[in-house]
Amino acid sequence: MRRTDSHVTTKSFSQGSEMKKQRESQCTQKTISLLSPLGTIQVSGCENGVHTIQILMDVAPAERSSEAPLSCVVNDSLAETSPELQRCVEWLQAYFSEPQTTGSLPLPAFHHPALQGDAFTSRVLQVLQRDVKFGETVSYKRLAEMVGNPRAVRAVGGAMRRNPVPLLIPCHRVISSTGQSGMYMNGKGNHLKQWLLTHERQ
Repeated sequence: MRRTDSHVTTKSFSQGSEMKKQRESQCTQKTISLLSPLGTIQVSGCENGVHTIQILMDVAPAERSSEAPLSCVVNDSLAETSPELQRCVEWLQAYFSEPQTTGSLPLPAFHHPALQGDAFTSRVLQVLQRDVKFGETVSYKRLAEMVGNPRAVRAVGGAMRRNPVPLLIPCHRVISSTGQSGMYMNGKGNHLKQWLLTHERQ
């Protein structure tokens, strides 16, 4: 009897894995490239939502003038782009040129495993996106408390590193308890974090 139960469980698990693979293979992604004050930003997504946002850091900090016009120009054609990807592009363009309007703009749907389900990373990112508004900051410790686990400060830091959609989910607004801006993009993008915080405070 046990062998039968085990066989059924294993079979069900393998069928579930196959179904998941089929869903993923049916997901056709498109990548849109934008030129922003931060450098090139690549947005990837499918008809179900945005998968990732990558900041490529191809503009040196010295070339990023605070007095330069703020704009976000689309390098690629938006033809045959899903509505969710178009919504993401429109949000990013507004963020750089008219940042005060982003609060009234609809966010695109997300379609990334880290943002689905009830895992800790997903919950942290959802709370951050929902409760830490434009121009605000929150400490890692406070964010852990907001999620309901005050001791999970390190885990909150790990969730920030795994954020697949920076800017839309504002991990740049999470700072250290001392008030210092802290790390961004594993330390490589600390200057970008400072720029973003300044941009929002203005």
